[in-house]
Amino acid sequence: MSGGVDSSVAALLSQKRGDECIGVTMKLFSNDDVGEERDRPCCSLTDASDAARVAWSLGMPHYVFDFSERFRGDVIERFVSSYEEGLTPNPCIDCNTYLKFGALMGRMREASFDVLVTGHYAISCFDEDLGRYVLKKAVDDKKDQTYFLYTATQEELAHMYFPLGELTKPQARELAAEAGFVTAKKKESQDICFVSKAGYANFIENYTGRASSSGNFVSAEGEVLGKHKGIVHYTIGQRKRLGIALGRPVFVSDIRPKTNEMVLSDEAEIFSSSCVINEVNLIAFEKVTEPVRAEVKIRYGAEPAPALVSPISADGTLRIDFDEPQRAITRGQAAVMYIGDIVLGGGRII
Repeated sequence: MSGGVDSSVAALLSQKRGDECIGVTMKLFSNDDVGEERDRPCCSLTDASDAARVAWSLGMPHYVFDFSERFRGDVIERFVSSYEEGLTPNPCIDCNTYLKFGALMGRMREASFDVLVTGHYAISCFDEDLGRYVLKKAVDDKKDQTYFLYTATQEELAHMYFPLGELTKPQARELAAEAGFVTAKKKESQDICFVSKAGYANFIENYTGRASSSGNFVSAEGEVLGKHKGIVHYTIGQRKRLGIALGRPVFVSDIRPKTNEMVLSDEAEIFSSSCVINEVNLIAFEKVTEPVRAEVKIRYGAEPAPALVSPISADGTLRIDFDEPQRAITRGQAAVMYIGDIVLGGGRII
């Protein structure tokens, strides 16, 4: 229970179906942990208090688990090192993988409970035809969060419940209001929880205690075009805040951490027809042994694009060939594959 409306309603609906419930809040970090001041850090004392008040109103015990050390190692450190390597990570996926599916589910078993309930907008169920647990898109397409959940294993999905998958956000707020929850009208955060409004580059420099090294903007042919502030300040497809004027719109088309170079190109050059993903987790199938048609999201806010997914090595690495070129396919982001409403699986773009 994060102290927001979604997890509050998830607790309500779990209890309504007859479950014996306890509410748990994860303490992930403090301002001191992340090296900068936050006006209202995620899972703050206020959020934990709101979660406790909701749990109390439902007559269930409430606990706070300190996972800050695990969060630092598995989420923050990975986030920082990825940017320093010229990648663009998604820390929300790591948080689900290592904290919710990992540490929190471990606590669930230690406490002899059977199911981890979260406020994610997704649907999990057992598919008799496939003989497997599947992850399906939520009814509310605008709120669907399956992109962040693709790393879930069969064992994990067998012990997870997403009550909000069949609801829209307005319906969830209505249920919270009817229950008199303090969280009913609470705003939701749209940003990375541990990064302040100053931005992720500022966070990385504060966290590491060192400024990112300046280097060259170059053309695809190697011509030096100017100076950049350091690779952590940029991502593939970026046009704004480059700090360089060439008389025409230019975009970041490649990041070269070994030479500390940032490649700038015309917009046409940031479109690609294919990508390769590793660290693949499959949900609908045990493995992909031959090419399969799917729709693929290359970032959370992207529309699913038709593609052919093909195995290219014994370790499960996959190649994705899109029917139409995609804008700014970015190393470090996740590519999540769908067949209809079912999540086939996903992996990290390399």
